[in-house]
Amino acid sequence: MNNPEEEEDDDDDIKVILVGEVATGKTSLINTSIGLEFKDKLESTQSSSIMQKKIIINDQTYTINLWDTIGQEQYRSLTKIFMKGAKIVIFVYDITRKETFEQLDFWFENTKEVLGNKPILGIVGNKSDLYIKEDVKEEVAEEYAKKKGVPFRLTSAKTPKNFSDFLEELVKKYIEKMENINSTIVDGLKLDEQNESKKAKKKKCC
Repeated sequence: MNNPEEEEDDDDDIKVILVGEVATGKTSLINTSIGLEFKDKLESTQSSSIMQKKIIINDQTYTINLWDTIGQEQYRSLTKIFMKGAKIVIFVYDITRKETFEQLDFWFENTKEVLGNKPILGIVGNKSDLYIKEDVKEEVAEEYAKKKGVPFRLTSAKTPKNFSDFLEELVKKYIEKMENINSTIVDGLKLDEQNESKKAKKKKCC
């Protein structure tokens, strides 16, 4: 079992955690997005695991640490622990099981409790290849995402391009957010320097 407290805080390493109910396809999404073969049947995740994926944005390579989490109710306290340090949180539900969509509020509340408003968020409606069995209409999910103010994407682990594209979109949002924060800090330091310089000049002339 991996310990989130042991992770190094590297600017080029971005922690992304997938959360949601059991059997929503979190593991399959991660596996196929890094090039592993899709498997129709996987055992339920019993412990948190990490897979890495490289993404190049603006000629810079970022290491994306994809955290898979346990969906079972009895392990939810562990999921809170593994959320720590996450820069991006992706909420996953199964479009063929309405109850997994209805639990998204729970996962949003848990994320806010642990991480506040710091991470970039996204919602994924997984198993879009099973649209014939759809139990959650796309427009319903889109409206929910709109109310939450987060991006939404339908995905399928069998055709991982949608998920990979969505992941890259969220990573770009995170990078832009950090650039804005850094720019604000630099501007603040420059303003402080200017104020100190003015104070020094006043002392000299008086």
